[in-house]
Amino acid sequence: MVLFFYVLTLAQTKKMSRPKIKCKYKFAEEYNPEYVNGAHGGVTPKGEIAINFFMERHAIPYSQTYEVDEDGLLTREIKDEAEPKDLNTSFIRYIKTGIIVDYSTAKSIYQWLGNHIDKIEEGILNNVKDDAKP
Repeated sequence: MVLFFYVLTLAQTKKMSRPKIKCKYKFAEEYNPEYVNGAHGGVTPKGEIAINFFMERHAIPYSQTYEVDEDGLLTREIKDEAEPKDLNTSFIRYIKTGIIVDYSTAKSIYQWLGNHIDKIEEGILNNVKDDAKP
């Protein structure tokens, strides 16, 4: 039995590269990022995570009634005639979209978000340090 040993020099190993693959992103024609400021959801009966993204805001009245002066100009809103009646005691969570992810995907997104949050926090801390310099 004959054994052959091939010894790679440092120069040779630098020339060798690991296999690569390029990922290309294809956007749907209707792709349009949406602003969200909250999420609601939880674990589904199948053990996946449902996340519904919403934009929260104050309610906007369906209608308002105003007093009118002799010249036909609006003077004062009659607040108790605004609709809906719970206008001042409610707010809106407008749900535009949602996602359902499995455990593995949720962990991956969690790590990805954590990395970006760390970058933001580092930037904020660096700015605070820079501002504190004389």
